[in-house]
Amino acid sequence: MTQQNAKSGRFLGSLKDALAAASRDDTMRGANAKPAAAPQAVAPLPPTKPDQGQQMSASTPAEPAAKAAPAAAAPAPAAVGAGLSAAEAAAEVKGQTSLKVQDKDKHVEFAAPPTTRVVKGGGGAPQPVPADDGPARTQLVRGKVDVQRGAFQQDPVVGWLVVVGGPGIGCFRPIFEGNNTVGRSATQRIPLDFGDDSISSEEQAYIRYDSSSRSFLFVPNLAKTNIVSLNDKRPTGAVELNQMDVITMGRTQIVFVPFCGADFDWAELTDKK
Repeated sequence: MTQQNAKSGRFLGSLKDALAAASRDDTMRGANAKPAAAPQAVAPLPPTKPDQGQQMSASTPAEPAAKAAPAAAAPAPAAVGAGLSAAEAAAEVKGQTSLKVQDKDKHVEFAAPPTTRVVKGGGGAPQPVPADDGPARTQLVRGKVDVQRGAFQQDPVVGWLVVVGGPGIGCFRPIFEGNNTVGRSATQRIPLDFGDDSISSEEQAYIRYDSSSRSFLFVPNLAKTNIVSLNDKRPTGAVELNQMDVITMGRTQIVFVPFCGADFDWAELTDKK
């Protein structure tokens, strides 16, 4: 019996020492805020083979020791947040910090009303759109719609003079229906006020558009001392203007670009009213 008690004491002492060492390791890992590993079971030392009577005696004190092992293996309580596993630590951080976009930062453009209204239909006057308190919205028209035309708000443009040489190169001046005076002064219907002082201040020449014949005429003012030319020729009377004709006045060259003519005239639109 003495030998059996000695062996049982050595077995229980080794088991208690191993559980105490595991408890100290868990406590140290918890203090360092690192996830603690699950305590591993310590295999008991294999006893020498006793006889039948000794085995029966040794098994009796071993059962309470095995029941007491889980209580001894429980680690001491650590600080809050310490000793958590990786999954538990991630869950705790996720609960404290929200990764979702706050409501004030959400993009809610999809909830706003559309800024374009579509009006479908063919012909007839456009349908009135109910007024609202929101910002003005663009009206998109689909299908054939009759365009309403009223009186001209200004003299209709029938062509242009484009400066291709001299002061003001790249600029242009519109030509209007009827008789157009051409000169350097701003009071002229076609003012060439780009800094060329060799152009007469008033009525250096005339450009006339006749809507009945749909033709353009260039008329030089022979009373002026400065001579004008058309395509390097010096006319002494009215000359018909054609597309891309070059007119030279002083040190300025201008090109004639028609808008109205045989293919189009503003009278075609006013006749349809």
